[in-house]
Amino acid sequence: MSKVKIAIVGVGNCAGALVQGINYYRNKNEDDAVGLMHWDVGGYKPFDLEVAAAFDVDNRKVGKDVSEAIFALPNCGHVFYPDVPLSGVKVEMGKILDGVSGHMLSFEDDYTFVLSSEGEKTKDEIVEILRSSGAEVLLNYLPAGSEEATKFYAECALEAGIAFINNIPVFIASDPAWAKRFADKNIPIIGDDIKSQMGATILHRALAELFSKRGVKLDRSYQLNTGGNTDFLNMTNGERLATKRISKTEAVQSAAGKRLADRDIHIGPSDYVSWQKDNKVCFLRMEGQIFGDVPINLEMRLSVEDSPNSAGIAIDAIRCCKLALDRGLGGVLEGPSAFFSKHPPRQYPDHEAYLLTEKFIEG
Repeated sequence: MSKVKIAIVGVGNCAGALVQGINYYRNKNEDDAVGLMHWDVGGYKPFDLEVAAAFDVDNRKVGKDVSEAIFALPNCGHVFYPDVPLSGVKVEMGKILDGVSGHMLSFEDDYTFVLSSEGEKTKDEIVEILRSSGAEVLLNYLPAGSEEATKFYAECALEAGIAFINNIPVFIASDPAWAKRFADKNIPIIGDDIKSQMGATILHRALAELFSKRGVKLDRSYQLNTGGNTDFLNMTNGERLATKRISKTEAVQSAAGKRLADRDIHIGPSDYVSWQKDNKVCFLRMEGQIFGDVPINLEMRLSVEDSPNSAGIAIDAIRCCKLALDRGLGGVLEGPSAFFSKHPPRQYPDHEAYLLTEKFIEG
């Protein structure tokens, strides 16, 4: 099979885990490829992905080879494959817009953003880089709250004629107007807001659905998350959290048998703990009633490296976009969006979304 050429916006921890994974699985075979949902997606293996272009705005990454930039500060993700070979692709200066929160420029530790002195690229320049690189899929890894910047790069994808995967909680695929624009141009899109492979949201959804199927009335629930990466530091600015809370909350509400009142559900990033680095800790509580209105309480704690947890999903989403391109399909990929994203245009129970994705892969 030919290589699947990808472009990345935001060379952070998630992008770093993805690039490491592409190289890590090159030394594996199907029998010992732990951590993948699919070894083969329509003939494409994990190592058939290739970074063709990348954009960032931090001086410690711009101008560096992608293989070096993924390990540069402020990245702090778990390094599971340190020997990523030089790619020959340098990180280009992108467009800032609202992609960096003001407080990230003055935070007093290694995670302070150092804006590049290189001039910002125009839309025409970015589109030209995407076209000349041969990129087929553009992944958005900007920080949560990057509304203007996400729309800017979605426009770039449309103009360049390449697929778009929106991994953050800015609503593009789930916005009918944007979805129509991708459909009208017959360009595939998956989104919005990537689910982790085994993360807080997917577990919370599974438990909410289990409560409903077992006849347990769910009265109230919370999901509190802490972490020490730049994603959590970015979200200490409450103004950047609005769509993140909506995305995570709706993902759980849609799986519950009966929608909870707003006061009875609280989901979202809770605090930044610097020494946790890329480790995310989730505290989940569910309160309800079983037979005879007898109370039941469930508490769970999850600890997981955040970025590899995301990459396990992204590596499949990319290959699904490539299949759509090969088959001449455009617009929102409904099954993959529902399976891979927290806020798709249409929510399905996870087992249904899984089956829809399997059918899509099978063609």
